Amino acid sequence: MDGQRLEVGDKAPDFCLPDADGNEVCLKDLGRVLIYVYPAAMTPGCTTETCDFNAASEDFDTAGMKIVGLSPDSPEKLAKFRDKYDISFPLLSDPSKETLTAYGAFGEKKNYGKVVQGVIRSTFVVEADGTLSFARYNVRAKGHVNMVAGLLDVDLTEQPGA
Repeated sequence: MDGQRLEVGDKAPDFCLPDADGNEVCLKDLGRVLIYVYPAAMTPGCTTETCDFNAASEDFDTAGMKIVGLSPDSPEKLAKFRDKYDISFPLLSDPSKETLTAYGAFGEKKNYGKVVQGVIRSTFVVEADGTLSFARYNVRAKGHVNMVAGLLDVDLTEQPGA
């Protein structure tokens, strides 16, 4: 079943998910947060996107936003990914895809011209009151962080992926 796409102003679906160390992370405890959804750790596009967000994490923090990555990977795989690339923010695991579906980030998509079920690369900003102030679907990994920073008026001290 496809999740319904969310729009700015919608209430963000609540969640509590394990991070790379198996610790539960809940949306209600994050404050203002940028959640980016990626299909699979250790793949080229997802690694590029995650490393770019990591390089920009202090700039987003300065702008009052935490960053959280979300994928269907297991906590064990996320721990290897985090450690290999020295990722400084939480990577959350949703193997059931319930949260991904609730955010409209799992469902039908085109992959090499074929329609398949899968993770839809997406980015959301959830305000401290739980409402969405930003929602983008079907984003490209390369250059994504710069695009998001520009739209959110985040000043990047160094250009990720440059």
